[in-house]
Amino acid sequence: MDAVDDFVQQKVPPEFHDIVTMVRALMRECARSATEQISYGIPMWKGKGPVAWISPTKRDITFGFTYGAEFEDRYGLLKGKGKHAKHVKIRSLADADEDALRSYIRQALERDAK
Repeated sequence: MDAVDDFVQQKVPPEFHDIVTMVRALMRECARSATEQISYGIPMWKGKGPVAWISPTKRDITFGFTYGAEFEDRYGLLKGKGKHAKHVKIRSLADADEDALRSYIRQALERDAK
């Protein structure tokens, strides 16, 4: 097992494993060049710099984007008060808007390529 698999088993509540599996699959599909690793104690994808990360809480999975504040957010799902980073809270697989997440991942990669 790799470090991210270990993290999921040890730190992600079992009821959110399906969400993490879906996010990881989307990142493999959309961000093939990004490296999945543990950084700052959480799963993160890196290109030239940090692209995206996941962070579990007791109520949801936070899927964050380093420069999400710069994104076009036609889905209205990005949250956060930071100057740069924004995130999406995913509470269930049914709540996940995969089209929106693909859009955010694509924008994160475009930003990272600059």
